[in-house]
Amino acid sequence: MSDRCACLTSLSQGSGFHASRRQKYGNVFKTHLLGRPLIRVTGAENVRKVLMGEHTLVTVDWPQSTSTLLGPNSLANSIGDIHRKRRKVFAKVFSHEALESYLPKIQQVIQESLRVWSSNPDPINVYRESQRLSFTMAVRVLLGFRVSDEEMRHLFSAFQDFVNNLFSLPIDLPFSGYRKGIRARDTLQKSIEKAIREKPMCSQGKDYSDALDVLMESAKENGTELTMQELKESTIELIFAAFATTASASTSLIMQLLRHPTVLERLREELRARGLLHNGCLCPEGELRLDTIVSLKYLDCVIKEVLRLFTPVSGAYRTAMQTFELDGVQIPKGWSVMYSIRDTHDTAAVFKDVETFDPDRFSQERGEDKEGRFHYLPFGGGVRSCLGKQLATLFLRILAIELASTSRFELATRQFPRVVTVPVVHPVDGLKVKFYGLDSNQNEIMAKSEELLGATV
Repeated sequence: MSDRCACLTSLSQGSGFHASRRQKYGNVFKTHLLGRPLIRVTGAENVRKVLMGEHTLVTVDWPQSTSTLLGPNSLANSIGDIHRKRRKVFAKVFSHEALESYLPKIQQVIQESLRVWSSNPDPINVYRESQRLSFTMAVRVLLGFRVSDEEMRHLFSAFQDFVNNLFSLPIDLPFSGYRKGIRARDTLQKSIEKAIREKPMCSQGKDYSDALDVLMESAKENGTELTMQELKESTIELIFAAFATTASASTSLIMQLLRHPTVLERLREELRARGLLHNGCLCPEGELRLDTIVSLKYLDCVIKEVLRLFTPVSGAYRTAMQTFELDGVQIPKGWSVMYSIRDTHDTAAVFKDVETFDPDRFSQERGEDKEGRFHYLPFGGGVRSCLGKQLATLFLRILAIELASTSRFELATRQFPRVVTVPVVHPVDGLKVKFYGLDSNQNEIMAKSEELLGATV
C-alpha cells in the first residue's frame, strides 16, 4: 500500500474545518489526530520538501491500529532498504505487460456490472455498487480467485469491516472498532489462505497471469520466497490498493458525466473518431488494447480532472526524523506530518477557475498540470507514490468508455447530492442513478464474461 491508499481519513474533521484553519494560520499549521500533535502541510513546494525528504527528514507514520491491521510484512509498514526491495517486487504487478493481461478481464467485469445495474428496475446506489464492482475486480481479476457468489458477498462484508476500522482508535475491547477490524482481518486471511492453496487446482483453462502469480514470480526473480503470512498480507494490501479509492473515483466520474452531458458527448465523439463506437455501441472487432486506451487524449483529460477536483483521499502521514522548518514553521522531531493532496489541488495557482470541472485544462494546448511536479498529485509522490496508479486510471478509463458507448443513465433524485470527504470523497446518499438497458450485445457480453472469468465454484 502507498500514499494513494494511505489516508482514508481526516477522521471526524472535514475539509471545511481544515480550509478555515489554513486561511487563519497559513499552509503549515498544527492540529491534532487521535490525541497526537500533527503538522498539516499544504502547497506544492511544502509537499515537495516532505515527499523528497523520505528517509532523511521524515519517515512513514501510521496510527497504531493501521499498522497492526495491515501487518508487519506489508509494503506500507516497510522502511528503508526493505521498503525498496518489496516495492521492486510489487512493481511488476503493475507493469505495462501485466496491465495488458488484466485489461480484457477488467472490461468484462465492468460490462457485467453495468448489465446488472441496468436490469434493476429501481435506481442503484452508485457508490455502494462501485465498491462492489471494485472489490469483484480485485478478487476475481487481479488475484484470480475462483469464489462463489455467496463467498464473494461474505468476503466483501468482511473487507468493508476491515476498511471501516483501519483508522480506528487502538482500544482493544470486545465491541471496539479496533477489535472489529482485527476480526475482519482474521476472517479475510483465513479465506485468502484457502483460496491461495486452491489456486493451483483452479488454473485449468486460465489464459493469463494474475497479480498474485506475478507477485510470487517477481519475488523469486528477486531472490526471495514469500511465506504464506506474507502472501496473505500482500493479498489484502493488493485488494485494498485496487478497492480503496477506485469506488470513490468511479462514483465521482459518473456524477460528473451526469452533470456535464457535453463532456459525455465529447467522449463519444472521440470514440467514434477512433472507430471504437459505431451506431451507438462499442465496436466488437477485437478487444480494447492498452495502447489504444492510453491514446484517447480527451478521455485522459476527463479522468485527470475527476481526480483533481474529487481526489478520493486527503493525503498521507509521515513522522519527522529530525527537527526542521517548513514555510517558517518549526516541526519538532517525532511529530506527525500530514501532507494534504486535496488542499494542494484546491489552492494551486496553476489551475484556473479551480472549482470548475474543466477537462480541457489538461489538454496539450493548455497543460495546466505541466507547471510543476507537485501541484497535481492524486497518487502522492516520492518513493511512496502509488504503485497501482496505472491500474486505477486504466479501470476508470475502461469504465468511462463503457459508460459512453453502451449505457444510458440519469439522476434519480431532483438534485445532485452533497459530497462529503470523510473517510473518502463520496455523495452523502451514494448517488442514486437509474441505468437503462444496454445494447443488443447484452447476451454476448454475458457469455464472454463467463468464458473469461470462469464459472464460479
